[in-house]
Order: sequence, then structure tokens, then C-alpha cells
Amino acid sequence: MILVELRKLFLRTRTWVTIGLLCLLPAIVAVFLATTRIAPAPGQGAAFLSAVLESGSLYPAAALALVLPIFLPVAVAVVAGDTVAGESGAGTLRYLLVRPVGRTKLLAAKLFSVVVFVVATVAAVAGTSYVVGVSLFGAGDPVAVVNAIPQISAPGGGGGSSSGGGSSGGGSATANDPADAPTPAVNAPGAAPGAATGGNTVQSDPTEARERAADSVASLSGDALSPADLALRLLGAMLYITISMLGVGAIALFLSTVTTSSLGATLGALAALITSQVLVTLDAAASVTPYLPTRYWLAWIDFFRDPIFLRDIRAGLLVQLAYVVVLMLAAWANFTTKDVAQ
Repeated sequence: MILVELRKLFLRTRTWVTIGLLCLLPAIVAVFLATTRIAPAPGQGAAFLSAVLESGSLYPAAALALVLPIFLPVAVAVVAGDTVAGESGAGTLRYLLVRPVGRTKLLAAKLFSVVVFVVATVAAVAGTSYVVGVSLFGAGDPVAVVNAIPQISAPGGGGGSSSGGGSSGGGSATANDPADAPTPAVNAPGAAPGAATGGNTVQSDPTEARERAADSVASLSGDALSPADLALRLLGAMLYITISMLGVGAIALFLSTVTTSSLGATLGALAALITSQVLVTLDAAASVTPYLPTRYWLAWIDFFRDPIFLRDIRAGLLVQLAYVVVLMLAAWANFTTKDVAQ
């Protein structure tokens, strides 16, 4: 049954068009950046865009920040909303259930297909963006990358700053603007400890810094990251985004068992997400903000800090897993008692 659902998913032209469009958006942005050599000022625009001109290795992270707030959730909602409602609306669901396959197994297979779609889409966006980024911008000058990324004054990207995606919900992922808070003294790569005074960072000799940080890029905190470390952090961010999108999939899949209209299930899931984003930015809703599905969406940026800030990452994982478990149990209870003749 799982193979049947995967075959149906990936034989649809719509699936590949969706993945292609999600990969195309970062590619278009990269072409404009490479052509004009004009990047957003540090603290403005999507996360990492202010640094990708100096290091194409960071472009997968910038690409994920570009597609996450709107395009990726819409794609997941469309696919998950069509899983059951599409079959029911077309009248083929009853024929599926004629086979000697229980409804629980069928629902599990459809959930698995949504998981595979999310994993494939996130991997495709990151993979194509890495190729495009390195091809257009090169591996990068680690010292220039350090200077291009603003310093971070508070941990917990999803809580204390706009970069972690908590305070702004599903809005654009941006790094902290140094003008908004006192800038801490952060030593540049190669600088001696305690070399920063008066809130200003004392830069070491550029040649020495390049030698010490060769083949590296910088974390949001300004410390050099080796290619292997960067790859591990990017994988962690991809896994976190995948789990976050499973929360979206769970909402749409539950609604897909309630209605026979795949469009209705998709729009219902998107309405829930938009409502969550609005409430996240509303001070009057502070009591419920930590439990909203979009509250910690952008906390994956904390993987690129040194040290990694795990507070909002853990909170985000718990929130998404709670949505997945509760909504899938509700979908199972509804689907197993659903009159498929209607």
C-alpha cells in the first residue's frame, strides 16, 4: 500500500512541478544577486542573504529561509489536503477500501507519502541551492563572511530575536539587527581572547585570519565553521524544517478526512496557519503563543549559532510532534468511522 501511494504521488506531474517551482525561486534570487552583486544589508531580508555573495556554501540556508514562510507550507498543505479528500471527491476511495487493506493501514500509507514528499522537497531545495550557490558565488572567503554576518546579542532565535522565527511567526527570517540592541564584543577568527573593547571588535591581521579559518564559513556568532560542521548544521536545520512541515501536513490530512473537497482541506490548513501567524505577532495572545504551530518555525537558524541554542529548537520539536500526534489520532478516529459512500 505504501508503494502504491508513493507511485501515485510521484507519477503526478503536479508533484514535480511543485518541487521544481520551490527550487526555482532560490535560483532566481541567486541569479539576481550574482548579476547585480547587491545583497540586502545585514539584518534585512531573508537570513544569510547578506553573506551569500561571499560564500555560496551558505546559500542552502538562505534558500530554506526564502521558501519556508509561505511557499513550502502551501505545497505541503496542497499535497496533504488531497490525500483522502481527493480520493473521496473523485469517488475512488470506496474502491480502495474494497481491497483487503484496513483503513488504518491506508491512512498510515498516506501519511508516509506526505512525509516522503516533505523530505524530498526540503532535500531538493537545499541540494539545488548548494549547487547554484557554489557555482555563482564560489566557496567563499571566510573572513569576509564573518564581516558580512551581524553579531547576535541574545540566544534563542525563536524567542529573543527576529531571526529564530518565533516572535515573527512565519514571517521573513532575518538576522538580528545590531542597531536594535547593544552589540557584544565578539572576537574575529584569529583574534586573541579579550581583544574587543568598548563594544567594538578588534580585527586581527586579515592574512592570519584567512590562514586560521581556511576552507571555513562563519556561524551567526562570527566563529569559523568547517565544511563538515556546516554540513551537519545544515542537516539539522533540514530535519527541523521537515518536522515543522509535518505539523502542516497533519492539519491538512486531518481536514482531508473531514471533507470530500481537497481544496477545502488545503484552504482550511492555510487558514489555520495564517491565524497562527497573526496571533504570534499579537501581544494580547501571548498566553497561547508558545502553543501555536508557527511559533518556532524559524528557530532552525539557531543551528548556525556557536554554540547552538537549543531552547527554541526543543520547544519547536515538542509543539510540532504534539500537533502531529493529536491530529493524526483525530484523523484516524474520523477516517475509521467515515461513511465513504457519501
